[in-house]
Amino acid sequence: MSRAAKLTLAGTSIGAFAVVALVHYQQNSEKAAMHAGVVRDIEQQRVKKERQADFEMQKALEEEYRKVQQVHDGEGGPEKARGKG
Repeated sequence: MSRAAKLTLAGTSIGAFAVVALVHYQQNSEKAAMHAGVVRDIEQQRVKKERQADFEMQKALEEEYRKVQQVHDGEGGPEKARGKG
């Protein structure tokens, strides 16, 4: 084989290896990004469920307090809020 042929073969081999390595790297990067998105979605769902549970607990506490405590709208005394004022 001539020297030019050897250099051409070496150059194309190195180029092909570089392309394969680059594609492999890009696939791994995309896979990691997709996995991070899934993890982020799961975390958002967990936070949403936690906030919903907190909201429902606060709502239940409010209902319980309303049973025990006299509540008025702040425009006067409790009598005015009940229509006696």
